[in-house]
Amino acid sequence: MPFSAEFTSSYLVAFAMGLFSSMHCIGMCGSIIGTLTLSLSPDIRNNKMRLLPFVFNYNFGRVTSYTIAGGLAGIIGVLMIMPFGELHGHRILQLLSALVMTCAGLYIAGWFPRFAYIEKIGVRFWKKIEPFGRKLIPVKTHTQAYLFGMVWGWLPCGLVYSALALAATAGDVVKSALLMLAFGLGTLPAVMGVGIMTNILTRLSRTQRFKQIIGLFMIILALLAALPWLNPMAITSHTALH
Repeated sequence: MPFSAEFTSSYLVAFAMGLFSSMHCIGMCGSIIGTLTLSLSPDIRNNKMRLLPFVFNYNFGRVTSYTIAGGLAGIIGVLMIMPFGELHGHRILQLLSALVMTCAGLYIAGWFPRFAYIEKIGVRFWKKIEPFGRKLIPVKTHTQAYLFGMVWGWLPCGLVYSALALAATAGDVVKSALLMLAFGLGTLPAVMGVGIMTNILTRLSRTQRFKQIIGLFMIILALLAALPWLNPMAITSHTALH
């Protein structure tokens, strides 16, 4: 499967989206990790080396669900492209994706709070699977932590949906899944850090100036997604040039 410059730029945009948008989501995700951490036995909670594998498995499960969702977005993207033809259909999806990402950036910055309504898209599905996650608490094993993370990955989130909009433009199911994998990996430093440095990261994520910087960066990423040929993050390869 050749990786074009256009795709590798999207791949890095997705990673950057995850890296920076996750700092905004620490309030929500941090409370979930906090709940799960408190469900562990005191000897695990008080030992960072023993706690880390549980936090990792929570997040590994979450990223797994993002990757699966990316594959589903890829299928939807391919179906949406068909009526318009591959060239025009892909361009339409690209521009729609950039629009959603721009709205997400404005939302993070606090300039477009109504974007949160997009989260209603997944509420019905979340209500059906959330009870399965509740049954896994208290978490006692790494497997339970991973399974809970998989459930957690379907929590309605407008920023995840903006990444899925980008993934839908890949034009290939596998590439769409890889884009969401990249997004998920980008979220790991901040979200895993919550389990280790909760107070510092939570305080930073609530700073309005910090939110505005992240929001503006997301808008820049949206522009790069809309105009991938201008993206300095694009990686060309010998394979992609032939």
